[in-house]
Amino acid sequence: MSQDDMARALRKAGDEAGEPNDANKRLVQRWEGGTTRVPRPVYVRALEKVTGLPIESLGFALSVMARVRDDGAGGHDVTPGADGVAAASGDAESAARTTGRAHYAGVWLSRYEFYSSGRGQTHTGAHYVVLVQHGDRLTGRSLPGASSHPDSPLSLDLTVDGNVVTGTWVEQTATGDYYAGARYHGALQLLAEPTGRRMAGKWVGFGKDFDVNTGPWELIFKDASTSKETVGRYSRRPE
Repeated sequence: MSQDDMARALRKAGDEAGEPNDANKRLVQRWEGGTTRVPRPVYVRALEKVTGLPIESLGFALSVMARVRDDGAGGHDVTPGADGVAAASGDAESAARTTGRAHYAGVWLSRYEFYSSGRGQTHTGAHYVVLVQHGDRLTGRSLPGASSHPDSPLSLDLTVDGNVVTGTWVEQTATGDYYAGARYHGALQLLAEPTGRRMAGKWVGFGKDFDVNTGPWELIFKDASTSKETVGRYSRRPE
């Protein structure tokens, strides 16, 4: 994306979330150049939506950023921590105690099964994904190089209602892979276990002959931290 493209995407994300912002090319330049090292909360939320990554992974000066606090209104604000240092945005247990709502931000292993009619076999697709939570909305993106099939990025857009997680998925296959760069998408229905450490359910999507298929899908919690170090550790092919 160009700097103009990024600014437009940030304004669109703000409008869609009901939080308009004034992102422009100059602001993006200040972020990239390090002139502005701490974005305002409205831009934090827009950046996470556009990039699909937690703010901790985007290179800002977290040592002077504030603690992420759920405001109970479908978003979060940045407020100072007791020590003035940002906390990891994925402490599920403390978030649940504070807000009464399960918190799923962090690194997860996504794993699904599908039947390949062309090969006559059942296969497993796996990705390490980062989930970002805004209230009852979850946005997931696979990490670079973190898929069982090379260059096969996965994105998730989910809504949490109690222990029911519903939404959509999109996977872009690699041009050199068996599926020759085809883009697949569909719906997803999961049930979250009471521990908040596993979600399991079913996917539905279409095949190459435009028949409707389905199969099992699960998300397994790996790490509440979304720091640059943690993201780097999981930016690899799942075992």
